[in-house]
Amino acid sequence: MIPILDIDGYTLEYRTRAGAVRVLDEVSLQIAPGQVLGLVGESGSGKSSLAWAVMRHLPGNAQELSGAIRLDGEDLRSMGARQLEAVRGRRIGMVFQDPATSLNPTLSLGRQVAEVLARHRGMSAAAAWQAGIEALRHVDLRDPAALMRRYPHEVSGGEKQRVIIATAFACRPELIIFDEPTTALDVITGARILELFRRLREETGVAGLYISHDLALVSRVAERVAVIRRGQVVEQADARRIFRAPTHDYTRALVQAVPRPERRLVTDGPGGPTVLAARGLGVAYGRARLFGGKPVMGARGVDLELRRGEILGVVGESGSGKSTLARAFSGLARFTGAVVFEGRALASPRQMDRAYRRAVQIVFQHPDASLNPRHRVGALLARPLRLYGGAMAELPRLLEQVRLPPDYARRYPHQLSGGEKQRVAIARAFAAKPALVICDEITAPLDVSVQAAVVELLLELRRRHGTAYLFITHDLSLVRQIAHRIAVMRRGELVDLLSVDALGSEAVHPYTRELIAASPTPVG
Repeated sequence: MIPILDIDGYTLEYRTRAGAVRVLDEVSLQIAPGQVLGLVGESGSGKSSLAWAVMRHLPGNAQELSGAIRLDGEDLRSMGARQLEAVRGRRIGMVFQDPATSLNPTLSLGRQVAEVLARHRGMSAAAAWQAGIEALRHVDLRDPAALMRRYPHEVSGGEKQRVIIATAFACRPELIIFDEPTTALDVITGARILELFRRLREETGVAGLYISHDLALVSRVAERVAVIRRGQVVEQADARRIFRAPTHDYTRALVQAVPRPERRLVTDGPGGPTVLAARGLGVAYGRARLFGGKPVMGARGVDLELRRGEILGVVGESGSGKSTLARAFSGLARFTGAVVFEGRALASPRQMDRAYRRAVQIVFQHPDASLNPRHRVGALLARPLRLYGGAMAELPRLLEQVRLPPDYARRYPHQLSGGEKQRVAIARAFAAKPALVICDEITAPLDVSVQAAVVELLLELRRRHGTAYLFITHDLSLVRQIAHRIAVMRRGELVDLLSVDALGSEAVHPYTRELIAASPTPVG
């Protein structure tokens, strides 16, 4: 049987001012008709470069040194521009990581879907519009006719991704490339997208190349897995066998870094007094016409407390109110009710004085957005030292405690990796010697091995300083490894607040059970 995709000894380099950088080295992969191959590896391993090579959409500085890329026996590398136009979209579809960047914000969803169908299936405008409605209905989108008239900003992230998947499958391709399609989505939405993918695969028999850094997820959607490291495929095997008996050291390290709820990383309990508490906390956002002029409640009536050294995990899908809690506690959002600190009930951010802001620090999800790109690392860390009475002599110690060399003080953020930037953000938070650090999805954009290193760092800092963490995440498997208790948010309300050990009991809220069921766990 001829493979749908046959990559044979493919080598790719990028020409840079510093010389040639080899990003793919003698890569050989095959995908049979109807099969899904998972491609896993860390950032910079070459996963996305391979996807763009298959799509024949490489940058101008790319140089292909050797190898073949064949689609159903036809050499894609030998095709001209006109032939490739007939391949992209029609024979090979692609679903990207961030659905918001895959859609044109100035065009309605219907126009974008219909244009693709008219181009690749030769339909008239009217026929393409009707086929678009049916395609959206087929991916379980409600009121598809009305949805076709909306713009991307008027629908959720999960709905955007369903539109993109519907469009890709409606073109009836032979192969679809999925490049981290659920990374930007919460766990429940991601699980629903994967279930949709499974159903559409069964109906169409399409082959898939599923790219991800999440081994647990890949093991559930792919029959085979290829592990790529620094441009080389180091291991290929059945998905179950990869978890059960990995043969390469790199694969073993990736498997070991995958969060497993049964492998607890924190065994001691929190002690001492309450650090921070919420009493009837509520946050309202503006007034939306869609809701009859009433405020949209990001959180309502939340009661919880954190003790010294406690790790409280906060979980829930997008829009549940997790980050709203972080904004209220850090003084970035006005609130009703009270935040209680050192026995004082604070009724507004204005009452959060210097002592409060020193004691309660926050680390955001994207360090690129929270670190000023114009300042060196040393300047970024010096500011909180000046604000809270620290000495400049402490700067090397701050870097050392987050496992960065002292000379990193002279670097700019763009000279650091994603994990290194997050370490700088953590060091900045600890410059204030806080009692509580709010971690708002800080591991979401990181590879699994980098995530494991950052979590290990946080636990080490907790042991050293007795710091409490409010750990906001959509990764239930990770939070079950490190948290003492878990707060479950849904539509702005706290529906569960319980110990990690109580998660398996029948007493948990039905929504909590849904979260547990949706969380990807390793198969093997």
